[in-house]
Amino acid sequence: MRAVVQRVSSASVTVAGEVVGAIDAGLLVLLGVAAGDGEDEVARLAAKLAKLRIFEHGGRFDRSVVDTGGAALVVSQFTLLADTRKGNRPSFTDAARPELAEPLYERFCTELRSLGLRVEQGRFGAHMDVALVNDGPVTIVLDA
Repeated sequence: MRAVVQRVSSASVTVAGEVVGAIDAGLLVLLGVAAGDGEDEVARLAAKLAKLRIFEHGGRFDRSVVDTGGAALVVSQFTLLADTRKGNRPSFTDAARPELAEPLYERFCTELRSLGLRVEQGRFGAHMDVALVNDGPVTIVLDA
């Protein structure tokens, strides 16, 4: 499981002209579920994300999204598992199949909620337009 986490002032996801998820200050989380991922990876990554201190306090990264009362916008993105070592066309064989990935994506969002975050979501499997204002910019890659 891999997440690209961006600290944002705001972010939203639009599908077919309809905003399906939006947040103000918090984290935009692009989430890729790998083949072989399960409940352990979900729990580990959600806990790491909720505690990740990337919000400034006293001139240092010293607060988490939970500490700041921020929200998370979680967007499924299998392309994070792309293998580009051979040729010019990415291979996605490391990504979980949709029927396995979607329940883990949903479980990840549920786990974040149980850790005290307000969570908005994209729409799994849809073509999405993601808009964001990256605050900093701060972008972190997390692997579970």
